[in-house]
Amino acid sequence: MARFIKKQKQEIGLSPDALYFRGKKKIDKVLLRVIDFDPNNLEENPVNTVKEVLKYKDKNTVTWFNIDGLHNEAIMEEIAQGFKLDRLILAEVMDTQTRAKVHEYANCIYISIKMLQQDEQTNTISVENLSLLVTETVIISFQEKKGDVFEPVRERIRNQKKRIRNSGTDYLAFALLDIVVDNYIYIISILGDKIEDLENNLLLNPNQKVIDEINAYKRELNFLRKNINPAKEMILTLSKMESDFINEGTYIHYKELLDNINQATESSDSYREILSDQLNIYHTTISSRLNDIMKFLTVFSVIFIPLTFIAGIYGTNFDVVPELHYKYSYFIMWGVMIVLVVVMLIYFKRKKWL
Repeated sequence: MARFIKKQKQEIGLSPDALYFRGKKKIDKVLLRVIDFDPNNLEENPVNTVKEVLKYKDKNTVTWFNIDGLHNEAIMEEIAQGFKLDRLILAEVMDTQTRAKVHEYANCIYISIKMLQQDEQTNTISVENLSLLVTETVIISFQEKKGDVFEPVRERIRNQKKRIRNSGTDYLAFALLDIVVDNYIYIISILGDKIEDLENNLLLNPNQKVIDEINAYKRELNFLRKNINPAKEMILTLSKMESDFINEGTYIHYKELLDNINQATESSDSYREILSDQLNIYHTTISSRLNDIMKFLTVFSVIFIPLTFIAGIYGTNFDVVPELHYKYSYFIMWGVMIVLVVVMLIYFKRKKWL
């Protein structure tokens, strides 16, 4: 998974409104699904063509048109013509590297945001670009691949939850964005549990494996921040936008969404600081251990300096060394050495060097 923006050579010089897929193909066939509902009725069908959806745009209901797969240029052209959308909008939808943004056009609000998901089996984070086009009666969502991340929203619609069934496309857009932000918080919480568990290992056994894990978690947090911070800016703009496509009563939900993503950014910042602190603890612990080792080796060396001096004197090859011919010289030398060691250890102890 590319963690930074990559541009291919063939994209250079393309017209801004060119319907050209910029990204990695994640699904073979584009899937079209539509849900049409009002407080009393619900119609949910897979569709084969865009023309089958056009009949819903003039109905006095809420229509959710979902497209899985962004690589089919013909379908994008049909959507642009059928819903009378600016080709520039669809060109941005087909660019999976686009930054999170929101922009109001004459007949819709365009929203782009990165959708993150935690893969429980591989323990990796996947990212895909989600685009929403919000009109008065129709909301069009574009995903790179088929997934069940929005299934809770579909279940709320099927189960006739009053708030979502009695609201318009603006509230449905909030519900979809709320799922995305909830996934941000969920992923950060999982990563946070790992970071907190790492602290125990850091104190008990600070080794190279721990430092590798710290660096890995820092990379993951940087990746999350790279996607969450632009999303925060987008939601802040959305919550302050005065648009005819957003009812006055829905703004309170967008402000709630802003609070949630603020929680996500604050949590990521906190865990980033914790990792920095853990890195400092690691270096401090290693330095402390190294100091203890150097202290021991220094004391050991200092003790052996006079002993080496004494042994050096009596290890010389001079003919005249008076003590050599005294029968107790060997034992006296050992006694002097032992006394020296004891006196030095007592001195070091009193100086608190041991």
